[in-house]
Formats: sequence, structure tokens, C-alpha cells
Amino acid sequence: MSRYLVTGGAGFIGSHIVEQLLEDGHFVGVLDNFSSGKKENLSFTRSLSPKAFVLVKGDIRDKDTCLKATKGMDFVLHQAALRSVPKSLNNPKIYNEVNIQGTLNMLEASRDNKVKCFVLASSSSIYGEALGFPEKEDDAARLISPYALTKLAGEYYCKIFAKHYSLNCVSLRYFNVFGERQSSDDEYSVVIPKFISCLLNNTPPPIHGTGRQSRDFTYIDNVVQANIMVTKKRNLTGEVFNIAGGKDFSILSLVKILNEILDKNIKPVFLPKRPADVFRTQADLSKAKRLLAYSPQVDFVQGLKLTVEYFKKDRLNG
Repeated sequence: MSRYLVTGGAGFIGSHIVEQLLEDGHFVGVLDNFSSGKKENLSFTRSLSPKAFVLVKGDIRDKDTCLKATKGMDFVLHQAALRSVPKSLNNPKIYNEVNIQGTLNMLEASRDNKVKCFVLASSSSIYGEALGFPEKEDDAARLISPYALTKLAGEYYCKIFAKHYSLNCVSLRYFNVFGERQSSDDEYSVVIPKFISCLLNNTPPPIHGTGRQSRDFTYIDNVVQANIMVTKKRNLTGEVFNIAGGKDFSILSLVKILNEILDKNIKPVFLPKRPADVFRTQADLSKAKRLLAYSPQVDFVQGLKLTVEYFKKDRLNG
């Protein structure tokens, strides 16, 4: 049994990682300030003893909290972050505080408490408007949002801690993650839960732009798999990996597939393009396959079906 800390563990991605680690028989700690995470995302931990699970309510901007949470941990899976590109344009200062300073605090605490491996949740937003596809980890960064900048800064801090402080660090660039427990209840919610919610309510899903823009959508189980795989590998320190499905789908095709799954025929409504919204993402997975033995286990359509079923049940229970 290993001891894992998942920052942001009450969030969408973090809670899925926590659930899998507990199923695998590991001790899991969660550090979360519940600014966006939800206690109901951790409902599966309610009957667990302190020997299996611990929840630390706190903020990664507080150094003492980071030290407390990392004490005695073997691995830190750092998911805590502010995530919205549009929101980062409205308030870059707080993104700097949480995503850069908060990550630095976690790295220092992990170093001081001799953590075996630190895994950073990074982002495909670093590629910006890429010049070629599929996007490779060594492509030049083309940042067009404060959010992307904060994620690249986190990656560079990981490289520096790996080189100078002997802290084993790996960064995972997530591509448009979706799945169960993802929020659909505000204007900044990501496209798949928003579209599912609209179609379930017989409301036209809003498309910003032409709908021809495309994304490499990545089902949550693939992201969980990648995080856990990293902690089982050696000699990866300082590396960066794309974590994705490996194929891109247009927003128009997303509407079409969701309509087919739900047996509906609801047309979208078109709105102005959003600032810092890139036209296309598609990951090159060759490095992740070669060094991590990563391969997506759940494809896009299968993941959509699972996600739709979750939202249908959630709607009935709500």
C-alpha cells in the first residue's frame, strides 16, 4: 500500500483519481479548499476510516497547509488549479496566485517531505494556436491566455525541482477531459456537460463560433489511468506527456453524436467566438505510449455514452 495525496481531490478529475486509488487499496489524502470541488464528489469516502482516507480542508496558497498535507506521503498528484481560460482573462492575478504560487508551494512541501513523485496536471492550452498537428510535447508553446501561461510555468517549475532538488516530477498535459461529475451549472462550464444538459432539457446547445473548431476530447478514465501509471514508472523525472484520446472531433459532430445517443434532433444556436478559444487540438500520443505504455482505454463515443447515462441518472435523482 502506498500513500497518495490528491490536491483538488474533491473536484471532477481529482475525485475520480481518489476513487480509483482507494479501490486499488492505497491510503489517500485529499487537499481541497472547496472553491469549486464538491463534498458530494467524495461521497464514496464517508464510511472510510482515518487509516484509509483523510481530508484536509485548506488552500494550496498556504505553505503550512501544503507541508501538513504532504507529510508522510509517497506520491502527490497535483490537480488543484483554477481552470477556465475565459475566467483567466478576466482575473489573471488570482490565476497567478493559485496556479503558479500554489504549485510552487506544493513543490517545496513535497521536496521538504521527501515525496517520491510529484505529478502535475498541466494542459493542452500551452500549445495555443498550433502550427502543425498532431501536437507534440516539444512543439513551441504559443500561449494566448493567462491560464495557459500558469500551466507552462508549473511545468518549468517541475523541471527545475527535478534538476536541482532531486524531486521526481512529471507533467501531464490533459486534452479536454470529460466525464461523470463534471459541472454543467455555470456559464463557464465546459462544452460536453453543457451540451448534454441542454439536450436533456430540449434546449439548443450554444456553439461559440462556426462549430467547425475541433477538440481532442479525453474521457476521465484515461486521465486517471495516466496519473497512476506515472507513479509506477521510474526515470521519467522532468518529462512532459500528452494525455488525450489521440483524435479530434468538431463541435458540430459532438452535437450530432449526442443527438443520436439521446434520440433527439435539436439544432444548436450559434454565438460569437470566445476570446482565446483555439480552433483545434489534437495530441500526438507516441511519447506517452513509448515511455508510459499509455493508451486510451475508453474512446470518445463510448465515453460520451457513459457520460450521458450519468447525467440522465443525476437529473432523475436531482
